Amino acid sequence: MEIGINSFASGTIESAAEGAVILENLLTRIEQADQAGLSIFGIGEHHRSDFFDSAPTVILAAASARTKKIKLTSAVTILSAADPVRVFQEFATLDLISRGRAELVLGRGSFTESFPLFGFKFEDYNALFEEKLDLLIQIQNNKEVSWSGKFRAPLKNQMIYPRPFQETIPLWIGAGGTPESFVRAGKLGLPLMIAIIGGEPKRFRGLVDLYKEAGRLAGHSPEKLKVGIHCFGYVASNKSKALNDYFPGYAETFTRIGKERGWPAVTQSYFNTQVSGAGSLLVGEPQEVADKIMKISEDLEGISRFTFQMDNAGLSHKQLMRSIELIGSKLIPIINN
Repeated sequence: MEIGINSFASGTIESAAEGAVILENLLTRIEQADQAGLSIFGIGEHHRSDFFDSAPTVILAAASARTKKIKLTSAVTILSAADPVRVFQEFATLDLISRGRAELVLGRGSFTESFPLFGFKFEDYNALFEEKLDLLIQIQNNKEVSWSGKFRAPLKNQMIYPRPFQETIPLWIGAGGTPESFVRAGKLGLPLMIAIIGGEPKRFRGLVDLYKEAGRLAGHSPEKLKVGIHCFGYVASNKSKALNDYFPGYAETFTRIGKERGWPAVTQSYFNTQVSGAGSLLVGEPQEVADKIMKISEDLEGISRFTFQMDNAGLSHKQLMRSIELIGSKLIPIINN
């Protein structure tokens, strides 16, 4: 199983200099993850004041110059509001710079600000995603592309450059809980990355079965139908420290974001439930968190990748660096054995 981290480059600033520090610290953590033996690091895409990941390929390209082995992925690329030609070109360039370490997780995003920003209607988000995914796959698989659709100018016998270092850039579909997303990924034979932000991970078993059945009916081999899981989490030297470090910032962040969505405030009781064995928060010491990852894998009939989201709880750079070190030195060996 691959173990990695996703980041939204979280932070609130009052000056450009503070933004520079946030991004420098993030690059240092990606470098640390590479040295610690993690498999993958992902950067999200948002267009809001509390996240500094509006240009993820720039961050990933900077990271590629400071790392040697770790895979570098989006988490996720908001394809509905992007131009598939530019997405392919940017990640093909990243793939060349990193010598074959680029990946793409494609989704519609959990926030809506990108749609008005780039001139799209939110009510078209599903049609936009389907059309643009079709074009991106055609570009990926063909050096010369002829294509037409509703939301973009047509292409006729168009060559798209550069081509990636790998034969093809690995494409994953990011999904939150919409059955159509799972079926779409299965029909296309693309690996699936499931973002779980609350509740019990085992509730996704039916959707995973739906994904695999759609893939089987479309003629794809089981080996192609990989499942990854993304959860909020944090690893510390002991459980008490992990919980005390994580809860205050987690509660503040999700109470604030929850107000935008009509969610109730985060309580200590809710947090304790989510940290428990059945919940989706993986906060604790290495053995405990490793056991929970393996339980999630068992409940979902095997996962091939697990990624942590750690920088959503106001943790310090020092705390995050130590957590990455523990994931590499303690948690990953437990998973592998």
